[in-house]
Amino acid sequence: MSAIADAHGQPHAAAPALPSGWLAAAERGLRLAVEVPAAILVAAEAIILFAGIVSRAIGHSIIWSDELASILFLWLAMLGSVVAIQRGEHMRLTFVVGGLSPRARAWCEALAVGTVFAFLILLMHAAYDYTEDQSFVETPALGWSGTVRALAVPVGFVLALVSCGLRLARHRVADLLGVAAVLAGLVALLAVAAPALTGMGNWALLVFFVGLLGVGILAGVPIAFSFALATSAYLLTTTSTPLTVVVGRMDEGMSSLILLAIPLFVLLGQLVDATGMARVMVAFLASLLGHVKAGMSYVLLGAMLLVSGISGSKTADMAAVAPVLFPEMRRRGMKDGELLSILAASGAMSETIPPSIVLIAIASATGVSIAALFTAGILPALVLALVLAVVARYRAGKEEDAVVIARAPGSVVRKTLLVALPALLLPFLIRSAVVEGVATATEVSTIGIAYSLVLGLLIYRGGLKWREMVPMLARTASLSGAILFIVGAASAMAWALTQSGFSHDLAKAMAAVPGGQVGFLLISVVAFIVLGSLLEGIPAIVLFGPLLFPIAHQFGIHEVHYSMIVILAMGLGLFAPPFGLCYYAACIIGGVAPEAGMRRIWIYLGALFLGLLVLTFVPWFSIGFL
Repeated sequence: MSAIADAHGQPHAAAPALPSGWLAAAERGLRLAVEVPAAILVAAEAIILFAGIVSRAIGHSIIWSDELASILFLWLAMLGSVVAIQRGEHMRLTFVVGGLSPRARAWCEALAVGTVFAFLILLMHAAYDYTEDQSFVETPALGWSGTVRALAVPVGFVLALVSCGLRLARHRVADLLGVAAVLAGLVALLAVAAPALTGMGNWALLVFFVGLLGVGILAGVPIAFSFALATSAYLLTTTSTPLTVVVGRMDEGMSSLILLAIPLFVLLGQLVDATGMARVMVAFLASLLGHVKAGMSYVLLGAMLLVSGISGSKTADMAAVAPVLFPEMRRRGMKDGELLSILAASGAMSETIPPSIVLIAIASATGVSIAALFTAGILPALVLALVLAVVARYRAGKEEDAVVIARAPGSVVRKTLLVALPALLLPFLIRSAVVEGVATATEVSTIGIAYSLVLGLLIYRGGLKWREMVPMLARTASLSGAILFIVGAASAMAWALTQSGFSHDLAKAMAAVPGGQVGFLLISVVAFIVLGSLLEGIPAIVLFGPLLFPIAHQFGIHEVHYSMIVILAMGLGLFAPPFGLCYYAACIIGGVAPEAGMRRIWIYLGALFLGLLVLTFVPWFSIGFL
């Protein structure tokens, strides 16, 4: 079994060759016109938040810093989502499409881009109306019109529309006509069926949020746009709700200031890799444990725990660790399938290590204290790391051509520790800054960024190059825009489901599950494994978190404990083949074919599932230190 995947594990259909002439020039010019402002916005957000920390420390708080950061944040989210469209980095699932012929894949690629193009046209007028409505709002500290902020939405839509248009120009005319016919036929079908769908009541939700949404995702349409389009189609067909509500809910979902931590932690993760900090941490662990049986597997697990506490991004974690360790692990006799399996399993294991982006997303979606989540997330990950270490020890005995490695001399261990010590302090610096109240969870990443820049320039010199900063910032904007647009689209979809009465019906059904609290927890584990595999973690959490957390509260389940269960179950699905997107990220980063791990990974995932059950029914691991 095979799939084509990008560097973030999002499989995608093979794109046509880049065009030449005026079309290529237009794409390059538009990309530059969007990426440079997006990169500047990322840098500006980091500077503004860091300035806020410094000003409080000296007793002269900048009262408008959060307000300005919030205004710029929406612009960053929208421009970042445009960059993600241009780079093809919006999260999407093309496992089905990847198995088609090249000709069929090209048509499906045209369908995916054409669907995004149609959605943008559909919401363009609503975005303009929403911006006009915001003109009556005035920001309290700066006194600016709300239009300054809200204008980011229509501007982003226009830039995305042009970007999609240029991408569509790559495709054959016959493909474009076919896509137009399919979309027009779908519109006509919904128009004709509108009275019947309205009369179906909540059963119509299955048509839009299972049928239409599922077809869109399986056809390779980016998940965020599949969410938004299904929501818009539902509201247009069965209600009289204006589409400005969809735009408003997307804005509200993307604009929570706590989500500003996402681009900043993405940037921090890239700095950790660029400065060589991850490399020296791994080198120290290898000198300490590399000689014991399964020692390099232990090093990989320990490195993932350390790096997860810095970057907050699973893709960044694996990219920082695997290239450093895999050559030596191969030399010692480990097979590619085993390497891929333990890398993917370690990614699922470390989902709750702060400052995980998923922790930030769940705090934003459900209102759970992010400080409590940061405190609670460490011990569950350590438990699962111990479980994987036991499996790795067992599997090491099965490897062929085992190589005996001598213990590193004490002088080497001390030298690598001395070199790695400044980098090893970073996770503790981040956590201490939050716990001690020096910075909020949103701001603390800027302390890490400043610290990493100092280390890169003064200690680990040579790794960080200034000419790489703009591409790094643009990359941060792209990844962040893709994530934030999913959060916005999922927020709009969750609102539609709530307004339909679905959440009330779901609450009644879940409250009546056999087994009471135990039954609810088991259903939650299974549900989020499936959702994590099919929808990717953040959209699953943003969509279903607000619906299920009140039910968990009714059963007397602590919200932080339930958060840990949900996140780890989602992570298990996210790294489970054949649908788990991050499984393919591990394949790309490790340079291993997906087929190599299909058989070996299940013992690791099975062990993680057993560990997850222990964490589910022993709440102390999650809330014992709160």
